[in-house]
Amino acid sequence: MQRTKTQEIFSSRARNVPPSFIREILKTAADPGVVSFAGGLPNASFFPAEELQHCTERVFARYGRQALQYSATEGYLPLRACIARRYKETAGLTIRPEQVLITSGSQQALDLAGKLLVEPGDGILLERPTYLGALQSFSLFEPRWHEATLLPDGIALEELSGQLDRHPIKLFYCIPNFQNPTGIRYSMFKREQVAEVVGRHPTLIVEDDPYGDIYFSGSPLPPIYSFLPEQTILLGSFSKTVAPGLRLGWMVASEEIIKKLTVLKQASDLHTCNLTQYLLHEFLEQYSLDAHLEKIRAVYRGQMEVMLQSIQQHFPSEVSCTRPEGGMFAWLRLPQGITARTLLERAMEERIVFVPGDSFYASRPDGQTLRMNFSNLAAGRMQEALATLGRLCY
Repeated sequence: MQRTKTQEIFSSRARNVPPSFIREILKTAADPGVVSFAGGLPNASFFPAEELQHCTERVFARYGRQALQYSATEGYLPLRACIARRYKETAGLTIRPEQVLITSGSQQALDLAGKLLVEPGDGILLERPTYLGALQSFSLFEPRWHEATLLPDGIALEELSGQLDRHPIKLFYCIPNFQNPTGIRYSMFKREQVAEVVGRHPTLIVEDDPYGDIYFSGSPLPPIYSFLPEQTILLGSFSKTVAPGLRLGWMVASEEIIKKLTVLKQASDLHTCNLTQYLLHEFLEQYSLDAHLEKIRAVYRGQMEVMLQSIQQHFPSEVSCTRPEGGMFAWLRLPQGITARTLLERAMEERIVFVPGDSFYASRPDGQTLRMNFSNLAAGRMQEALATLGRLCY
């Protein structure tokens, strides 16, 4: 079959979905000689490999072939119960295991949310900027994009309210904790107000929270879900806290919504890998997730400080940078004399990569912005690369 004929039979969804710039640039970053600030990669040095190996042995000794069999679409019930119990311990939320659906990472959760809610032409409201993976996932459903500016304490409430008043919005997608790409965290006031504003409209919130456990000081803030549970789908993931290769995430919502999502997941993959669910449950039962998180927080906090100090030392004074209170990313704005794409071209000649910020906008991309990951580089290598990047800005 000729290439042109093949293209003619592709669906409009397949023709129009954009490739992930991050996935493409990570092919370059796979070269060990390249210094990468590009991916949202947790630090592999802190993956609990030995613990998971021990858990694997225990799972096979206790459950044998049962862990290798087909399983329920909703997920392994003891794991769902663990997730529900943790919400009670950390946020005071009463969530039944029946309100938890296990997914193959939170990326599948985004796909299921889109399938549940969005038809061609429906409105999706996004933070400006937003997670590139969400843009890619939701674009398959051919929505109308709407945006509201992200401020240092969360979404701009007047813009949020205005967009909901002017347009029929099916879904508001947000990342209140240490947002990807900016690192911003919503204040308590903004969380309460978002729930109040959205609650006046027939709109569902998809609250993505892969980074909430990676806070550097103070205490975690309650999810928006806690203020508007009947209109919120809360997403979580073990990718940033335990290991991304396990591909284990989850969705929390009303039982009515979870039942609908379960049917959609049945049509997608039947169920998430049964063996990895058993392994993760065993890990949560045998080891302290909180102790593991404490190590990650301490290391990432130190790496974030190294990045910010190096930027202040080596970059032009006109460059601004967020100061994340957690998560894995900092967000930079360059002066008008240079765009992020131009800087990337220069940086790649020095074998350094990052993600230009224009990839994170549904419309009117801002070419002066860029995202920097600080979780996956040793301090010395980071300092050296940032000194080079700072020089290339002039």
